Amino acid sequence: MTTIPDRLTRRGLLQRSVCLAVGALAPPDLVSLAVPAKSRVVLVRDARVLDGRGINGNVLADMLDATVCKLLGENDPVHAWRQVVRPHDVVGIKSNVWRHLPTPPALEQAISRRLVDAGVKAEAVGIDDRGVLEHPVFARATALINARPMRTHHWSGLGTCIKNYVMFVPDPWSYHGNACENLGVIWRKPEVDGKTRLNVLVMLTPLFHGTGPHHFNRAYTWPYAGLLASRDPVAVDTVGAAIITARRKAHFGEERPIAPSPHHIEVADRRFGLGTSSLDRIELVRLGDSRDNLI
Repeated sequence: MTTIPDRLTRRGLLQRSVCLAVGALAPPDLVSLAVPAKSRVVLVRDARVLDGRGINGNVLADMLDATVCKLLGENDPVHAWRQVVRPHDVVGIKSNVWRHLPTPPALEQAISRRLVDAGVKAEAVGIDDRGVLEHPVFARATALINARPMRTHHWSGLGTCIKNYVMFVPDPWSYHGNACENLGVIWRKPEVDGKTRLNVLVMLTPLFHGTGPHHFNRAYTWPYAGLLASRDPVAVDTVGAAIITARRKAHFGEERPIAPSPHHIEVADRRFGLGTSSLDRIELVRLGDSRDNLI
């Protein structure tokens, strides 16, 4: 009697399908057949968010809703946020308080509202930056939302979502070596590891050039009026870095590399496995205003 090879039986085909889906569990001869999924990053832009008097909180909240819905394939923002958190979660919103370009309070409030809409108790939501190690909500957090503005940075080249977690260590200055290339280590610490549900990179008025520690010149910002969001912190930072690079070229009329090099983004991918830093492995979805997207 002819024996049917196990890989062609119904059971074998089922096992093959599972292996292709999970990749890491596949036998060596099947691993090469698995196609890795791209990291999705959503860019939304709306010029109305900058209304001449500051940031229009209602428009910003709508931008956040549109971004999260598109990212997670939902039409209703509450349903989308229910994919991000569960009612039993304790959620820390990691913001950034740099005085020249902080995380907009309107964005912090919009995130908080959606977390509560999704079922999280209001008292189980906390917002902080430099005090996260002492904050009672962050001390018992089961989930983190990472939200900060994109800007050039004296030590890391760029202030990114990856860089935003430097306050989860008591000695952030010790990570300044070689343009902060080892920031990815922080993402493996128990206070953070596996907890980040969403990364929001604020691109409303990004800072694209700086000349020293804490330097800020409004002439080096521009009204991009955008938000970037992703589950993948490396991918969202990669897209943000590409936009900053393009803006620098447009402003200076030549290639002007960011200094120091923000290679902590690529290192977070290659060395620490936090996400993807290759644009060809990123699915970029664009919403809203398309003029001068720079990417």
